[in-house]
Amino acid sequence: MNSRITSKFNMRCFFVWRFQPTVIKTSSCFLLKPLRPFHLSFDRTIHLARETIKGCENRGRRRRGRGSSSSESELSMNPRVQRYLVAIEYIGTRFSGSQQQAKDRTVVGVLQEAFRKFVGQPVKILCSSRTDAGVHALSNVCHIDVERISKRKPGEVLPPHEPGVVQRAVNHFLQRNDGDVMVTDVRSVPSNYHARYKARERTYFYRLLSGSDPLSILEKDRAWHVPEELDLRSMQEACRVLVGSHDFTSFRAAGCQAKSPVRCLDEFNVIEVPSTPYFPSIMERAESILNNGDDPLTYPSQTKTETASDTTNFGETFGIRRRHRCYVVTARARGFLYHQVRLLVGALKCVGTGELTVSDIERILEAKTVSAAKPMAPASGLYLARVKYELP
Repeated sequence: MNSRITSKFNMRCFFVWRFQPTVIKTSSCFLLKPLRPFHLSFDRTIHLARETIKGCENRGRRRRGRGSSSSESELSMNPRVQRYLVAIEYIGTRFSGSQQQAKDRTVVGVLQEAFRKFVGQPVKILCSSRTDAGVHALSNVCHIDVERISKRKPGEVLPPHEPGVVQRAVNHFLQRNDGDVMVTDVRSVPSNYHARYKARERTYFYRLLSGSDPLSILEKDRAWHVPEELDLRSMQEACRVLVGSHDFTSFRAAGCQAKSPVRCLDEFNVIEVPSTPYFPSIMERAESILNNGDDPLTYPSQTKTETASDTTNFGETFGIRRRHRCYVVTARARGFLYHQVRLLVGALKCVGTGELTVSDIERILEAKTVSAAKPMAPASGLYLARVKYELP
C-alpha cells in the first residue's frame, strides 16, 4: 500500500495519488489503481492512508469470519452446481437432534454421509427447522448443493441428476445406516432458494395417550403417556386463549435466540383421534355398533368406566389390552420460539388434568416469564408435520 502512495512536498502541501478499487482482489484487499493527482495536506494524507489500510484489514477479517457461509454462497452460484430441496422423515429417538454435532449422531450428519457416498464428495446440508433430541418428523425440509463429477474421469462435470435418481440413491445408503431417516421428496430449485428462509409456515403435531395402563411397547417414545383422564373441552377452551398474535415470553425456553418473543399462532387446537395401532375387523366394528352404538374407528377407545371384567365373556377379551385415549395437539405458525410447542402442550395437559384452569393460562401468558409456566412436555410426543413452501 505504501509503495503506491507518492508524495511531492511543497511547503505545506504535496501531491498524492487518489485510489479506486478494481474488480481484481487480493487475499485480503482490493487492488487499487491511481486516477488523477490532487492537493492534500500532509496530516490529511496520512489519515487517509491509515483509514485505507484499516479498511482493507477489516474486509479481510469479515471474509474470514464468514467462513462456510461465504463458501456456500460461492458454491451455490456455481452454474455447474444443482441445488435440491429435500423432504425427509425420521424417528428422532436415537438422534441428538437434527443439527450436525461433532461427536453425537444427528439427522443432518447421517444425511450428509449418505449424500457423500452417493456423489463421492463432502456436502453441506441446511435444514428448514431444527428439532431437538427425541423429536420426530413426518416432513422436515433441507437444501443441498451438488456438483455431479464423473467417478470414471475425475474432474469431468456431468449434467445434474434427476430428483428421482437422487431420492432413490440416497435412500439406498440411508437404509444401510439403521434406517431411521428417509427421503420422501426431492425437487430441483434455483441456487438462491433457501430451505429455511423460503418456508411460509410450519405445522407441529403432539400426541398424548391417556390411560392408567402401561403404554404399549409399540408406542414407546412415540407419545406422552398421561395416566390421568383428560378433560378435552377444557383443553380446547384453553387453546382458544392462545390462538393469535401474543408475546409468548412465558412459553420460550432459556437460550432462545429469537429477537422478539411475539409470535402468531394461526392454529392451535386439540382433538381426540383413534388410538393406534388398532385394526378392527368388519365383524368387530359391526358388533360394537350393534351393542354400544359406537364405531370403534370413530370413537377411539373404551369409555372411562369400562374394564375388561365388565364383559360377559372373559375369554373373548383375554390377551387384548385396553386402548388408551389418544389426543393430538396441532400448532401451526410461520415460526416458533425455542421449545414453544412443548411448553404450550405442558400447560395444556395441566388444564386437562385439572391442575390449571383456563384463567390460569391467561395469567401465565400475561406474566411474560417462563418461570410462570408448567414443565414442558417431553420430546417423544412431538412431530414436525409439515413445512409449507411456494415452489418456483
